Amino acid sequence: MNAINRRPLIGVSGCRELGSMHPFHRCSEKYLLAVVDPVGGTPVILPALPELADFSDHLDGLLLTGSPSNVEPVHYNGKESKEGTRHDSHRDGTMLPLIKKSLEKKIPILGLCLGIQELNVACDGTLHQRIADLDNTFDHRMRRDVEDHEKRYRPAHNIEILSGGLLDKITGLKNANVNSLHAQGIDQLGSGLKIEAVAPDGVIEAISSSDPTTFALGVQWHPEWPRPLNSVNTKIFEAFGEACRRRMSKAESK
Repeated sequence: MNAINRRPLIGVSGCRELGSMHPFHRCSEKYLLAVVDPVGGTPVILPALPELADFSDHLDGLLLTGSPSNVEPVHYNGKESKEGTRHDSHRDGTMLPLIKKSLEKKIPILGLCLGIQELNVACDGTLHQRIADLDNTFDHRMRRDVEDHEKRYRPAHNIEILSGGLLDKITGLKNANVNSLHAQGIDQLGSGLKIEAVAPDGVIEAISSSDPTTFALGVQWHPEWPRPLNSVNTKIFEAFGEACRRRMSKAESK
């Protein structure tokens, strides 16, 4: 393909799950569709194989997907998880090092739901394992168990977008209404990160890199669904796509 017409190659984090006989590495199609449009990139699913963790030499951008799994607390010195909590040690062992390497190389990152938590942990931040157990917070798993796929991703609560940040610049808004399906959330903010948005109960809903030359944005909701995307979520993916194209052009010019 002519380099002029090449679409940025976007690594999309995959999850490892046990099948009836062999493990599978999977990624929901909704993330791949978002990379095609509105990001405008070519998605490639990254297997959760820690021995192949450094894909960074091949990527123009990194999309960290949501997942039923939670980051294992050993990665942020947290207490042992409550019985029944789902983990994916292979994804942790692949994505956390890759996030660090991508930040070093200034590869654009967009983290969604679990992805924002991975970004925070990779920067030495910590997590609340169960927001619902905290005082003065509401249950952010609002529609997690709803079987109707469309109703599950309907807007659930407002967020306040902090003035002067990346999300403010992207959306031009002070408030937005987002869906909510997460049990974990950010506790201590990671090094080199800043808060971009908060929920009414104070739970952090978006973060970004404090380095203005690095596009690294994490949001606690699922902007990739339902489709067609609303204007706020479309703008987030478009901004990510623009950052990936800039990075691709810069790399090709060397």
